[in-house]
Amino acid sequence: MPTLLHIDSSPLESSVSRELGREFVKTWKAKNPNGTVIYRDLAAAAPKGIDSAWIQAVYTPAASRTPEQIETLALSDELVGELEQADEYVFGIAMHNFSIPSVLKLWIDQIARVGRTFSYGEYGPKGLLEGKKATVLAASGGVYAADTPLAAYDFVEPYFKTVLGFMGVTDVTFVNAGGTSKLRDASVNREEFLQPSLEKVRELAA
Repeated sequence: MPTLLHIDSSPLESSVSRELGREFVKTWKAKNPNGTVIYRDLAAAAPKGIDSAWIQAVYTPAASRTPEQIETLALSDELVGELEQADEYVFGIAMHNFSIPSVLKLWIDQIARVGRTFSYGEYGPKGLLEGKKATVLAASGGVYAADTPLAAYDFVEPYFKTVLGFMGVTDVTFVNAGGTSKLRDASVNREEFLQPSLEKVRELAA
């Protein structure tokens, strides 16, 4: 039975990235009626930032961890477990100051775990989440496509793709809904504006 991990990170319930994510899940469920969807809203419950206690716990062998260290890593273990359980991921990301939302960075810090999501060996780092597929639904107020003057300002796609790849997730597809600032204009039809992105999402999820 296939499992999809759906992660939202925009603080706005009306955000484009959330709408695209809902459409992806709706289409995916229609294709996989017996499938399981794990949902995590990072904006509603932001992960705790890592600290010295967390770092010490991570680098303590599992069999030697104290009850306090086990508790310190409880959320991280839960988040990593979701990644391990799911066959496929879909991320909703709103560009904030040219990069990812802060809550998504907190999530990354919790799941980037040596020995769990990546390892180091004779030939360097190796991702441990191989065989997974990811779809990233990114929305931005401006347009940062590769052929535009602002392309160099997009740190969402290169950064997040690098993070996923480091953990072994190399089958990654981005849907970039740029120019969403136009939706602040009441004369712009939201449905018509989003139609190309929604069609792409349905195509990927089906």
